[in-house]
Amino acid sequence: MNIRQFIKANRDDWKELEQYINMLDKNKRNLSGSDIDQFNRLYQKSAQHLSYSQTYFPNEDVTAYLNELMAKAHNLLYKDQVSSCRQIRTFFSTVFIGLLLEQWKAVIIALLLFAAGAFAAFLSVLDDPLNLYSLLPEEVAQSVNPEQLTSNSNTVNAPLMSASIMTNNIQVAFLAFAGGITFGILTVYIMVSNGIMVGALAGLYWHYNSSYEFWAFIVPHGVIELTAIFIAGGAGLLMGYKLLAPGPLSRAYQLKKQAKRSVQLLLGTMPLFIIAGIIEGFITPASLSMEAKYALASLTLIGLILYVISGKMLLRKSNAKAILHS
Repeated sequence: MNIRQFIKANRDDWKELEQYINMLDKNKRNLSGSDIDQFNRLYQKSAQHLSYSQTYFPNEDVTAYLNELMAKAHNLLYKDQVSSCRQIRTFFSTVFIGLLLEQWKAVIIALLLFAAGAFAAFLSVLDDPLNLYSLLPEEVAQSVNPEQLTSNSNTVNAPLMSASIMTNNIQVAFLAFAGGITFGILTVYIMVSNGIMVGALAGLYWHYNSSYEFWAFIVPHGVIELTAIFIAGGAGLLMGYKLLAPGPLSRAYQLKKQAKRSVQLLLGTMPLFIIAGIIEGFITPASLSMEAKYALASLTLIGLILYVISGKMLLRKSNAKAILHS
């Protein structure tokens, strides 16, 4: 049985199970015994479909759909209502990490687009520093002074700067995500243009032999900030790809399903932007040594890696429990 035949043969059962999930979630006390029995039958049948799909179609959308469907049904069968705090903890500890691991290729593509723009701009400014004015907005280009790469923390309103930076970065991430509705064209533009800005500045400071100082002011917040932007960009690119190549399912269905997953990815980046904004507003302007700032960047990178690893381990435990219950 190929994937089209598999979906055609079983999608009516899946839709019926979705209807029962909605009924149980809203009117649990008003359902009859026969409704409960039918729900349980559909749950067991769909669990077999998930097992089959994981075996023969592990990388297809139908497997992700069935996994999500079974998770919802499992929560109704075996779990009580959980507190909002627990739901938030579950989202950031397992759900967000699971989505990130499923869609890591799109995140890498977003990174590569950024890197391509950065590399091209770096070479352009390295060849002629005046190219900076054609690559960057006028107000940004005129504010750059490679000979004064220092900040005085006494002259910086750190809370105001932090809030402004967080707002700007979240706007960039939202545009990168929402750009998916344009078949990913806007997302590509945002990733490349942001790369051009960083690459142009890097080329200018390289020209003035100030790269060490420049990156000391970028990497403390940049590790987390750019990671979050790449995730948001990856979410937008994947949504655009699903619109271009919907597969056996309709574009409307793909947009609905992928938009939901992409929104979850975007929401998962919010704490990263908050942390990056705090670092950029309070620590970047501080009178710390360059070495201390590089050390902080290393700690943020290690923290991100440990977060993903721990989330992956929790996700495996959660999936193992779900399989045992089913």
